[in-house]
Amino acid sequence: MIPRMSMIRIVRGLSRELAPLRFEEPVTHVYNPLVYAARTGEDYLKRYAGRGGRTLLLGMNPGPWGMAQTGVPFGEVSIVRDWLGIAGKVDKPAGEHPKRQIEGFECSRSEVSGQRLWNWARDRFGTADAFFDEFFVWNFCPLTFMEESGRNRTPDKLPADEREPLFAACDLALLKTVKFLEPSLVIGIGKFAEKQALRALSELEVPIGTILHPSPASPMANRGWVQQIEPQLEALGVSF
Repeated sequence: MIPRMSMIRIVRGLSRELAPLRFEEPVTHVYNPLVYAARTGEDYLKRYAGRGGRTLLLGMNPGPWGMAQTGVPFGEVSIVRDWLGIAGKVDKPAGEHPKRQIEGFECSRSEVSGQRLWNWARDRFGTADAFFDEFFVWNFCPLTFMEESGRNRTPDKLPADEREPLFAACDLALLKTVKFLEPSLVIGIGKFAEKQALRALSELEVPIGTILHPSPASPMANRGWVQQIEPQLEALGVSF
């Protein structure tokens, strides 16, 4: 229990670092599921954030129908509840966007990226425990950014004066996370995450690579994501 609580301390510390940051238009709303979905997010860490030798799969930031709802990275509701075995009360964020309401495990929308990632994990490994013996999934940035229209705005699109303090805090948290987890390999889910890992982890000797992001906005991902990422994983030395 003590090692897993260390991961919780890392994310709580990151939340404190991010709390004073402010973001200007076109961003109008910012959600931090590490705070309002802390019960289920920390349950995920307690269950699955073991140490040593595994591959860390690193995403960008929470999607509006995934981690923003459940507190679990790429956490599409049905997968988190039925396969990861996590469910519980999710509070409302301060300043909720009327077009992006947080319904927690009552949310009926699906996170396509999360469906693709976790369905692959389930189909390939069978049980969540078997998957987490080999992998852990986390995000570089815990915040979700939305414009007045409800459109998602990714962290890389923020202006430099907002991006730099955000990334500095997330870099330090990622460094602490990798020192704690001691993965044998860090894989960015998409080029953004790989780039952040290369910068944040430059003092470490852990190998870093990338696989295709499962976003439906990616034409490549829509042409058979699993069929593409398994050879990419194998090329990085991941065996099944």
